[in-house]
Amino acid sequence: MSLATCAQDSISVDGLEFTEIQTDQPLQQHQADSVNRKPKGKAFQKPDAMSADKDSETLGGIFLAGFLGGIAALLMPCIFPMLPLTVSFFTKGAEKGKAFGRAMLYGLFIILIYVGLGLLVTIIFGADALNSLSTNGIFNFLFFLLLIVFAVSFFGAFELALPSSWANKLDAKADKGGIAGLFFMAGTLALVSFSCTGPIIGTLLVQTATTGALLGPAVGMFGFSLALAIPFAIFALFPSFMTKLPKSGGWLNSVKVTLGFLELAFALKFLSNVDLAYHWEWFDREVFLSLWIVIFLLMGLYLLGKLRLTYDSPVLFISVPKLFLGIIVLSFTVYLIPGLWGAPLKSVSAFLPPQETQDFDLYTASLTSDPTAMSRNEKYKPNKYIDKFKAPLKLNAYFDYQEGINAAKIQNKPVLIDFTGHACVNCRKMEANVWPDKDVYKMINEDYVLIQLYVDDKSELDSQDEVLTPEGKKLNTIGKKWSDLQARNFQSNSQPLYVLLDPSTELPLVTPRGADYDVAHYKEFLKEGLISFQR
Repeated sequence: MSLATCAQDSISVDGLEFTEIQTDQPLQQHQADSVNRKPKGKAFQKPDAMSADKDSETLGGIFLAGFLGGIAALLMPCIFPMLPLTVSFFTKGAEKGKAFGRAMLYGLFIILIYVGLGLLVTIIFGADALNSLSTNGIFNFLFFLLLIVFAVSFFGAFELALPSSWANKLDAKADKGGIAGLFFMAGTLALVSFSCTGPIIGTLLVQTATTGALLGPAVGMFGFSLALAIPFAIFALFPSFMTKLPKSGGWLNSVKVTLGFLELAFALKFLSNVDLAYHWEWFDREVFLSLWIVIFLLMGLYLLGKLRLTYDSPVLFISVPKLFLGIIVLSFTVYLIPGLWGAPLKSVSAFLPPQETQDFDLYTASLTSDPTAMSRNEKYKPNKYIDKFKAPLKLNAYFDYQEGINAAKIQNKPVLIDFTGHACVNCRKMEANVWPDKDVYKMINEDYVLIQLYVDDKSELDSQDEVLTPEGKKLNTIGKKWSDLQARNFQSNSQPLYVLLDPSTELPLVTPRGADYDVAHYKEFLKEGLISFQR
């Protein structure tokens, strides 16, 4: 039993034996073997490389999100009108090469300022804190409130602004010229444009921080600042391009309000995370979808000029880009509506609450074509924590490690451990896009014993289930217990992590795998585990 090493006293509870250990001792030998010995079948490899690949993919996504955020910021009413004025400052009375060099240096300073902000977030919070932000209920709720404030600001209720004295001081120093002057010009741009860029930067920092990636905030700010800096260099090199830019006007405020709607929709994800982690059970999938449908419907009507806010100009006609964007948004709204009856909505499933929170679900029932398999599973129903968790797609899942292992031994089946989380976007995407495949669903439901371990759950453990780590740390919540198990036994702290285990030896049958949205690959992964188990 791999959790035995974390216990304090030699007692037996629910078939689970806890053995006393000293806090300076290593894990029991059979636990160390579970990550160091070669299991049957394909050689087990520590998932370091897998985690590295996932981290690189995460940073790539963060950079792209930052870059897109920078493009959106460039179209804000606080920045776009400043673009021709700033570029003309570089080109006026200067040789072409020198103007380009100054613009490049100006852009570099913009990048340094925003990347420095990202690094500052990392330094203040630290790597461990960043990794825990995505599962911390208080932070998620604060992020929800923060994004609501950003959205209301974009709608025109008020402006977020830094003290004007800061910008005045930097502007005075920028007048001195030279390299230092360019640096202070970049700083002035950052401060003056804060009312428009602040919500975008804040949203980006929140999102990158909650990925748990150590360099996430810095990479996100690099993408953001690069998108801001590139136009200054291009227009300084080719000033004639300035004449092709659209004139400032009401369309800039439209961009701002549109981003406000997106901020509002995005904020609901953080509220959902809190609801799931603390089992409030009032913000389920129908409620979430209903709010999204209303938000995007209003956004579509706004783009078509049927809704006006405080600083909007009168709409005499709809431009072609706004018309097409309105069509896209309203079409997306229509796409969401079937979700109220259980449609999987695979393209956005990663952002929605789990399918099992749906009260009226016509979709999941259609996945089970073999009633005999369901009746066989009735014999081995889980008992522990069933009041807190619901298995996806009505699968027969266990939510306690030892209970699942014992059930697998009785049934002589291999185990599929799913290290998951309430706030895990990739977990929801796997459950909505890969697990419903007919063959995958059949193997999970009939050939494996599924154990789902939520590493971010905040439910307090009963006193007899609390464990003490070798370092003397007390694990008193469900999430902490399973997170520690994942880190110690499989040297990974990212979710999802799928482990195919032999219940008799508690050793992996094949190398554990993270999120893989290729159904064929995941199917082969499950087949390899079955073949290895049968040897």
